[in-house]
Amino acid sequence: MEIREDMKILLMGNPNVGKSVVFNRLTGARVVTANYAGTTVEYTKGTMFYAGNHLEIIDVPGTYSLEPTCKAEEVAVEMLSSGDLIINVADATNLERNLHFTMELMRQGKPMILVLNLWDEARHKGIHIDVAALEKLLQIPVITTVAVTAEGIKELISRLPEAVVPSPPNGQVNGDLWREVGKIIKQIQRITHRHHTWLERLEDISIKPRSGLPLAAVVIFLTFAVIRFVGENLINYVFNPFFENLYRPFIYHTVSYAFPSGVIHDLLLGTTPDFIESLGLLTTGIYVPIAMVLPYIFSFYLVLGFVEDFGYLPRFAILMDTFMHKLGLHGFAIMPMILGLGCNVPGAMATRILESRREKFIAGTLMAIAVPCMAQTAMIIGLVGPYGLVYVAMIYGNLAVVAIVIGSIMNALIPGYSPELFLEIPSYHLPHFGTLMKKLWMRIRGFLAEAIPLVLIGVLLVNILFLSGIIDLFSNFSAPVIVKIMGLPKEAVSSLIIGFLRKDVAVGMLEPLNMTIKQLIIACTVLSIYFPCIATFAVLIKELGVKAMLKASLIMVGTAIAVGGLLNLLLPNFS
Repeated sequence: MEIREDMKILLMGNPNVGKSVVFNRLTGARVVTANYAGTTVEYTKGTMFYAGNHLEIIDVPGTYSLEPTCKAEEVAVEMLSSGDLIINVADATNLERNLHFTMELMRQGKPMILVLNLWDEARHKGIHIDVAALEKLLQIPVITTVAVTAEGIKELISRLPEAVVPSPPNGQVNGDLWREVGKIIKQIQRITHRHHTWLERLEDISIKPRSGLPLAAVVIFLTFAVIRFVGENLINYVFNPFFENLYRPFIYHTVSYAFPSGVIHDLLLGTTPDFIESLGLLTTGIYVPIAMVLPYIFSFYLVLGFVEDFGYLPRFAILMDTFMHKLGLHGFAIMPMILGLGCNVPGAMATRILESRREKFIAGTLMAIAVPCMAQTAMIIGLVGPYGLVYVAMIYGNLAVVAIVIGSIMNALIPGYSPELFLEIPSYHLPHFGTLMKKLWMRIRGFLAEAIPLVLIGVLLVNILFLSGIIDLFSNFSAPVIVKIMGLPKEAVSSLIIGFLRKDVAVGMLEPLNMTIKQLIIACTVLSIYFPCIATFAVLIKELGVKAMLKASLIMVGTAIAVGGLLNLLLPNFS
């Protein structure tokens, strides 16, 4: 076929076949992430230069079939009509499962190329595929690739003009297609005996409950140990020295020179020299997201990217399936929770992978109630950690109990049932460093673009509310709940107000209140439960709908008041 300017090429395939790595190899750094029109389903598009032409490459959300079962798969099917050429990426280690989707695509009348990715994994597993025979049977180009090392990518690009509209497969219904796939596999694939690698042995260990659950506990412990180690060392040896030795003298000298005193001086620098307590736009507003939160965000997404690309998360979902069913969900609902630990926004968006509105409602509500983002976690560790990590553990223990209780109640009261978990399990393989770094950069860039403006807005709003007397008015109005039920000082209401913008800033605002450790535990727990930040709130409205979000909000506020009151009654006055 003729390759022309502005041609739209779709990368399509099952989840976990290395499609995104192929995409990165084709587009380099020229990529943009966007939501599909009318949805919160993300897709990535980029540009590839070919023979002087700019080709648009779109990484379509992964799907197992053209008969969609969730919103992401619906988007994949809708995007299919807009493509000029389809590059179907398949997992060479699981060709029979992947070929069914290939043959569905062959019915669509689009020029196609089939890419057999993970070709090295197939060789290691003793899987031998006759590529020439497969090309002849399907009548489309078939290229083998190892995308993480770029093997085969050059051949893929060179063979783009060979893409052709395939003849539709013989099968007309699903059963017929599977029979056709079976015939093809018998002709082109054979498997020979070989000894398991250490990664394959680890795969077996991590999927069996008796060995997998202890391994999961070790993975979780190591994950957060690495996050804390990397985050704290970045703060102590990189960010704090920079802010104290370079940023502070520069910004104080510059602002004081332009505004020696007065409202603007105080608005920019605050009224105290402490970066957190000052509540200045250029002190608290910059220090909190950069020096206190970014190091933990960096370390979290670094570890998450490694665990994702290694292939562990689907196995963790399988292990959690039985437990998650007790909360009205299946195991894959753990993914929004894990993503929410980094940032609640992608966690909320990830609820779209769940099949029913019931599951989305339960998962979205539980994530907003019981999963503090890494920014908030960083502030909790910084605020409560000096008293002892046991108190930090108490906060997260409270949230875990709340999640189990509220999830069980919603499962019992909301009509419907939890569907079974059908999940493709990828092979373990060591992540590609370049891909890992690119994913890390995209996530950090997204955090900075969202966090810094919202923190500045939050700090500005606090100053306005203080100056206008609104916080005092609201404090008096809410005093019966805040003071009498929860046992907190009425000044804590300002943190609750700002928590709607940024939970991390809200936790930081507790420090100047000279609260006891008991009050800090109650306040941090309530701040996590009572309401999501505004960005998460907006995404959940799109995912759940206004009516459902109103119900979720009532659950959050009611739970926060009840938990705050119970903790005030049950917790001792720690010395």
